[in-house]
Amino acid sequence: MFTLLFLTFLLADILIRLWLASRQIRHVQANRNQVPAAFAERISLHSHQRAADYTVDRVQLGMVERVVEAGVLVCLTLLGGLQFLDQAIARAIEHELLRQLALIGAVLAILGVIGLPFAAWSKFRLEARYGFNRMTPGLFISDTVKSIILAMLLGAPLAAAVLWVMQNTGTAWTWWAWALWVFFNLLILWLFPTVIAPIFNKFTPLDNPELAQRINALAERSGFPLSGLYVMDGSRRSAHGNAYFTGFGKARRIVFFDTLLNRLDNDEVEAVLAHELGHFHHKHILRRIILSFALSLVFFQALGWLSGQVWFYTGLGVMPQFGRPNDALALILFFLVIPVFTFWVGPLASRLSRRDEFQADAYAVRQSSAPALASALVKLYDDNAATLTPDPLHSAFYDSHPPAAVRIQRLGPASSPAHG
Repeated sequence: MFTLLFLTFLLADILIRLWLASRQIRHVQANRNQVPAAFAERISLHSHQRAADYTVDRVQLGMVERVVEAGVLVCLTLLGGLQFLDQAIARAIEHELLRQLALIGAVLAILGVIGLPFAAWSKFRLEARYGFNRMTPGLFISDTVKSIILAMLLGAPLAAAVLWVMQNTGTAWTWWAWALWVFFNLLILWLFPTVIAPIFNKFTPLDNPELAQRINALAERSGFPLSGLYVMDGSRRSAHGNAYFTGFGKARRIVFFDTLLNRLDNDEVEAVLAHELGHFHHKHILRRIILSFALSLVFFQALGWLSGQVWFYTGLGVMPQFGRPNDALALILFFLVIPVFTFWVGPLASRLSRRDEFQADAYAVRQSSAPALASALVKLYDDNAATLTPDPLHSAFYDSHPPAAVRIQRLGPASSPAHG
């Protein structure tokens, strides 16, 4: 029965994703040859068509990737791939902890190798076709190697600790494992701005006294404890622009992509940053962190129960080993299949995220100006080739940000692109 349930959810996942993707493609293509009236004075037909083609190509690549991912999932589970790996590694490694770590590593390696061609195609074909890719093959390989090393240095100790806890703390292991997970995530948040991010990018202090003064004043008005303003060399990898704040406590810093600063004027940069600080003001980030920790506790409790059920393994095509721990097997199976069963909560998460974006926009308008924010958003939509005409259902299901037309309209009539 669990096998049937798994296949039903997996098939529904694939069919619904492909249906939504086909809707997005048809809707974007149907509106390809006319710029929406609200944007007609600011975005050219050529840019609008480029955004439509870019969106369609990305959706088509995503469709192929999802089908391949589903095939890999079936191969690892019902077709015996994970069973084969588990038995082969068990014959080769006697030490229990090393055996289980090797199993986790082998599965992650397989998934990484399968995903690598899609990442390379996205960078060097799709992104390059539309002028976004700035990454060289050498930098791509360097980033990949650094990511693998970092994953091993940080992930292996975490996996080993969780496996030890599962084996040695009895029925309370789910609570101890959850506590380890929370600690690990907080550690990453602390390390990211000063240790992890500089491994991949160069960060330099913002060299614009006027803009720095305005941002510091904005941060002070917002009650945001700021330890520094930095510019990141995002142009080494992509032409896309962005800004974010990172860290927590007194180590918070604001980071701008150099591509963003090259495109927006000071008023627009201040408005974009005011939007980001709106998330801080409304405690969106804190709420999301707390929610993620609460959900992870639910998942660990579910895993604690499922790991003791033989049907959980056999229903997914794996026979647990008798007389030896199967903790790594349970972890792998759970995290492989949980996305299939939680796919349905995506629209709710997207809805909550869009609500937060509206709140952050409203805060930005109070702290800067609606026309400046609207102007910045239009430039970012244009530069990033974001479609102005997404399919409403596809957008409701996936998009964490409101559609461009809706978002601009909520800023008020004076902020309409036709006015600026």
